[in-house]
Formats: sequence, structure tokens, C-alpha cells
Amino acid sequence: MHSFLFFGEQVDGYPVRVLNERTVRAGAGILFFFAMVTFMTAWLKGNFQPTRVFVVVFLIDFAIRLFINPRYAPSLILGQWAVRGQQPEWTGAPQKRFAWALGFVLALTMFYLVVLNSVIGPINLVVCATCLVLMFFETAFGICIGCKLYNLFHKDAAQLCPGGVCEVGEPEPVPGSGGGWAKGVILIGFFALVFLTTGLIAARHPAAEIASVSVDMAPSNPTDPAEVERCKVPAFAKAMGHEEKWKLHNHCP
Repeated sequence: MHSFLFFGEQVDGYPVRVLNERTVRAGAGILFFFAMVTFMTAWLKGNFQPTRVFVVVFLIDFAIRLFINPRYAPSLILGQWAVRGQQPEWTGAPQKRFAWALGFVLALTMFYLVVLNSVIGPINLVVCATCLVLMFFETAFGICIGCKLYNLFHKDAAQLCPGGVCEVGEPEPVPGSGGGWAKGVILIGFFALVFLTTGLIAARHPAAEIASVSVDMAPSNPTDPAEVERCKVPAFAKAMGHEEKWKLHNHCP
């Protein structure tokens, strides 16, 4: 049992248990893809069923990571297969456990709101957006935001962070790693070109009036007082310009 329930690998030469950062990033990318698909399905079509399924999967995956063993989490198994031909990059496990605990809390919150109570509102949007941002930074940039919060709650500083960012004595970027004012100028010029191109295209091809055709999901008796009351758009939705989306998400005419 002792060899089954543990968090991180004990690798010779490393002072703490470690995880393969390449596997972790691959797993984050896999989850991010499906999270984005289900989020957009709910946002654009008002169909929250894929989101509910994903929340359950996400919760189980993180529960396995935290309470059993990360090597048996489905997303990390898929991630390990995807990067099995790459040299492992060992990073500290303690800060990852803290970061994943935050993810588990977010998943548990979504499970309570979306799966158990079918709550639809701004709190869902905030929690979903937080999860997406955390996973995007992990997979795209190798930046574990939860790991950066680790040092705020632990007296022992995190060790073995991706790219060596936890190592004392390296406050400045490593020479040759990029950056600099010249590349900043290039970025500014690029975004200016995008802005100019967008304006030219808009002037040449004015936006046409697009008819929106949606499936009628309204109840058979829209004059029912209870249904009329249910479909009253709340103040927060009106304040954020979310009135039509609120009606779509709640299947109101």
C-alpha cells in the first residue's frame, strides 16, 4: 500500500519528490482543450450537459492526483503517452500538490453549482474562467500560478520549479532567453499592423446584418405566470450586457 499511495517520484539526486513537468503540461493541455470546448458549447448554445460531464471528469481526475497517486490520473496517463519520447524534466512535487489542491477546490465548487444545483450565473463564469486561465498558463507558458502562491503559505520555499525560476540568485532572465526592447518594438509594430488591417477590412466589407436562427426551446405555455417569473432577466445580467445570453442559457423566449 505504501508503494501505491504517494505523491511524486523519488529520484536520486533531487532533495524533494518530483514530477515530470512535460507530462504535467501535456495533461494540462488535454484538460484545457476539453474545458474550452464544453465552455464554448454552454456559452454559445446554452447546452450545459457537456460542461456537467467535464466537471465530473475533472473532479475525479484531480481527486486521483491528490488522494491516490498522480501517475494514475487519466489526464496525466494520456499526457505521459504523448511525451513518452521526450527527456523528463523533473520539478518539485510539493508546490504542484498545493496548486492541484486549488484546482480540486474549484472543481468541487463547479460540481456543487453546475452538477448538483444547475446554477447559472456570473459565479460559474468566474470559476470557469479561473480554471481556463490556470490551465492555459500551465500548458502554454509552463507557468504554474498555483505554485507561485505556494510560498505565501509555506515557510519552506518551493524547489525545482520549471525553468529554474525558484532558484535563488537568478532574478534576471538568463542570457539568450529572449526579451529586450527591440523585440518589444516588433510586437508593438505587429499589433499596430493588425489594428490597421482590421480597420481596412471593416471599411471594405461592412458587417452585414446576420439573422440568428435558434431552436425554439421555450415552454409550451409562455404565458404561465410561474414561467414568466422564472424568465425575468436578473439585474446582474442586464448590467453586464448579458441579457440575451441569459435567456439562451435559461431556455427562455
